[in-house]
Amino acid sequence: MRLPTLFRRTPFRVTLLFLALFAATASAVLAYVYVASASEAQARARSQVRAEADSLMAVYRARGFEGLNVALIERISRGGPSLYVLTDANGGFVSRNLDQSPISPSPGATEGQWDTFRLTETDDQGRVERPQGIGVDYELAGGERLFVGQSMGDTERYLDRLTQALWGAMAMVLLLGLSGGLIISRNVERSMGRLNKVVLAVQEGDLRARADVRSTGDELDELGQGLNTMLDRLETSMASIRHAGDAIAHDLRSPLTRMRAKLEVALIDAEAGKVSGVDALGVALDEADALLKTFNTVLAIARLQAAAGRTPDPALFDAADLAEDMAELYEPAAEDKGLEFSAEIERGLMVEANQPFLAQALANVIDNAIKYTPPSGAVKLRARRRSSGEIEFSVTDTGPGVPEADRERVIQRFVRLDNSRTEAGSGLGLSLVAAVIEAHGGRITLDEGPGVYDGSGPGLRVALILPPASA
Repeated sequence: MRLPTLFRRTPFRVTLLFLALFAATASAVLAYVYVASASEAQARARSQVRAEADSLMAVYRARGFEGLNVALIERISRGGPSLYVLTDANGGFVSRNLDQSPISPSPGATEGQWDTFRLTETDDQGRVERPQGIGVDYELAGGERLFVGQSMGDTERYLDRLTQALWGAMAMVLLLGLSGGLIISRNVERSMGRLNKVVLAVQEGDLRARADVRSTGDELDELGQGLNTMLDRLETSMASIRHAGDAIAHDLRSPLTRMRAKLEVALIDAEAGKVSGVDALGVALDEADALLKTFNTVLAIARLQAAAGRTPDPALFDAADLAEDMAELYEPAAEDKGLEFSAEIERGLMVEANQPFLAQALANVIDNAIKYTPPSGAVKLRARRRSSGEIEFSVTDTGPGVPEADRERVIQRFVRLDNSRTEAGSGLGLSLVAAVIEAHGGRITLDEGPGVYDGSGPGLRVALILPPASA
C-alpha cells in the first residue's frame, strides 16, 4: 500500500525523526527522574527508620524492655508511616501495628538486619495496594525482637502521579509536533511544487518560466533565485547559440561562395589552357585559411567559456613583459599606416594567467585599434597597477569609437557594427577578448577615447582588468 504523498516528503520524515529523538530523550529523562526520585525516597526512608530505631534502642538501654514497650505504645497511638513489631523472648507479640515482622529473624543480629519488602494495604476507596517498605530487625539482650520500618506508599503514589503527568505532557508534545510537521510539510510541498512546475515547464521547452520569489530570505527563496539566475543564463546561452548559428551561416556563405567560384573559374581556365590554376588554388587556400581561423576562434571561445571562471593552464609571469612584446610587435604596423604609437608600461605587474590566451586578447585589441584608426591618428598602450591592486591593460585610439548603446553588444560573438558586413572580419575579436578576461576572473570595459584628434575621433578606450597574482 503506497503512502500518501505528504507522508513521503522529506520535511515530514524529518519531523518524525525529530519527534522520535525527542520521545527517546524524554523517556530517558523520565526514567532518570523516576530512578533518582525513588532512590532519594528510599534513602530518606532508611534515614528516618534508622533515627527511629536508634531512638527506641536508646530507650531500651535506659529503661529496659518495659520502658521500650511503653514508648512503642505511645508512638503507635500517635499514628504515622512508621511500622513497629515487638515480640518477647518466646516470639509472642507484645506491641505492634503490623501483623508480623516482614523480616525473617536472624539469630545474633544485634546490630540490626535491614531489608526491603512489600506490604499489603487498603486505600481510602477500599482498593488493595502493595507498596514497598523498608525496615530493620534487632535482637535485644533478653532474646526479645524489635522491628522498626516505614511504608513508602505515599512516595510511590507521588511518583506514579509524576510519571502520568510526564507521559501526558510528552503525548501532548508529540501530538502538537506531529500536527506542526504536517503543516510544515504541506507548506514546503506547496513551495517545492511551484519550483517543480518551473522545472517541468523548462523540460517542455519553455525557457521563459521563472520561479516566484517571496522575498522572505529563506532557503527556498535562495533556491528560487538560483534557479531563475540559471534559467536567465540558459536562455541567454540558447539565444546566443541560435544567433551564433545564424551568424556562422551568414559569415561562411560568402567565403564559401567565393571559394567555389574561384575554383570553378580555375577549372574552366585550366581546361581552356589559359592558366595552370596555381594562382587560383592559392586564393582558394587563403579563403580556406580564413574559414579555419573563424572556426578555431569559435572553439577557443567555447573552451574558455567551458572553463567557468577557471584559468586554463595558468602560469606566473610579469604582465609588463607581455605588454612590451606587444608594443614592439605592433609599433611597426602602426607606423606603416601613419599612426602615432606609444606605450606606457609599469614594471612588476605579476599575474597568474595563461600567457598565450592573454597575448591573443591583447593582440586583438591593439589590432582593432590600428585597423579602425584613420591615418595620422594615435594609438596608446598602457599597462599599470590600479589603486585597487588589479592589473590593467588599456588600449586607447582616436578612431570612430563605439556608441555607448553598442558597447555591451559589441563584445558578443559575431556582432559587428557594420551591419552590411562588407568589411573583412567575423565579429569574433572582442568576443574572444571578453572570454579570455572572464576566464581569468577579470573584466573588460569600453569607454570614450581621448576625443577628437586631428579631425578624427572621439576614439575608444578598451581596458582589460585582471586580478593580481595571489601572494
